[in-house]
Amino acid sequence: MKRICSIYKSPRKREMYLYVDKREALARVPEALLSAFGAPQHAFDLLLTPERKLAREDIHKVLDNIEKQGFHLQMPPPEEEYIEHLPDELLRRNDPV
Repeated sequence: MKRICSIYKSPRKREMYLYVDKREALARVPEALLSAFGAPQHAFDLLLTPERKLAREDIHKVLDNIEKQGFHLQMPPPEEEYIEHLPDELLRRNDPV
């Protein structure tokens, strides 16, 4: 199953994204979710296929969620993962003297 999706980022939560079918846009996203998400900011459009790899999401789950509920919500990674990706020199700057 191929699907052209629009991906929106949240203005409230860093690295939180909504994937939706481009033709339906945000029509099937519940109002309560949109309220918590904030005013969606269009990031980009993307052709999703079962063969495509996504950096942090399972493509099959994304496509299934869009088909069944009209959207897929990508949550930000846990905060520990942010720290793992910081360069050592940034971590050392915050060490007590």
